[in-house]
Amino acid sequence: MPPFGEVLTAMITPFTDEGTVDYDRAARLARYLIEHGSDGLVVTGTTGESPTLTEDEKVNLYRTMVEAVGRKATVVAGTGTYDTAESVRLTKKAAAAGCHGILAVTPYYNRPSQEGLLAHFRAIADASDLPVMLYNIPGRTARRIEISTLRALSEHPRIVATKDAVMDIDFTSQTCRSIPNLAVYSGQDSYTLPMMAVGAVGVVSVITHVAGRRVKEMVRAAADGDFVSARSLHQAMLPLCEACFLETNPAPVKAAMNAMWEPVGQPRLPLVAASEATTAAVKEAIAALFDS
Repeated sequence: MPPFGEVLTAMITPFTDEGTVDYDRAARLARYLIEHGSDGLVVTGTTGESPTLTEDEKVNLYRTMVEAVGRKATVVAGTGTYDTAESVRLTKKAAAAGCHGILAVTPYYNRPSQEGLLAHFRAIADASDLPVMLYNIPGRTARRIEISTLRALSEHPRIVATKDAVMDIDFTSQTCRSIPNLAVYSGQDSYTLPMMAVGAVGVVSVITHVAGRRVKEMVRAAADGDFVSARSLHQAMLPLCEACFLETNPAPVKAAMNAMWEPVGQPRLPLVAASEATTAAVKEAIAALFDS
């Protein structure tokens, strides 16, 4: 069974015009996402611009999310950083805030060995009683969590899942085959259906900000074995998946939300707002999806 639900949204962090975190709008967005197909939220992850959030901002977001949707949905806190001590401290604070789970990304930039990854993730898992989802995204971190390391980590009673953004179906297939006790979530929207075909249980999604019910419908169909319906939805959403990653995430999806939901502000530097061309492409993809 998916330990955190089938469809989780990797939630953006709304900012005011002055660049501060807009907690009221974040609470409204959380409720909106849950009402539109998400079983849970991942907050202060990469899509939430975690590298440019302060520790106080992160903890306040944890509390805001738990208060807004904690009785209806799973709140997973992105506490992983390139610093094990900081990650442990944030994990303890997320648990104290009432979060339901932890997302721990591979330490980025410093490129630890596989032994270093084992020690890092075990320290995070030991920091609280919350279940942990590992985040394997070598394109951003320059280090892949290898299958042998995932297998060893899965022996920890609180390491229960991995968000797989390796973008290699053979790697996903081998993970699902050789580590059946580790739930695999797609970490890339365009790979969700292919990954579910080889054993993934769901997705941590970006496009659910604007197409949550469609994503939920596709995941449900795939889980039920209806791959004809799931394939049709997958193909219909592919242009949106592409448009939302024309520039560095979350700039395109923030542009979409600014245009089609409520003002959520611009990304913090060093990220910048999506270009007019990317914004137009996202709007076009959304319009095509809902006209189909």
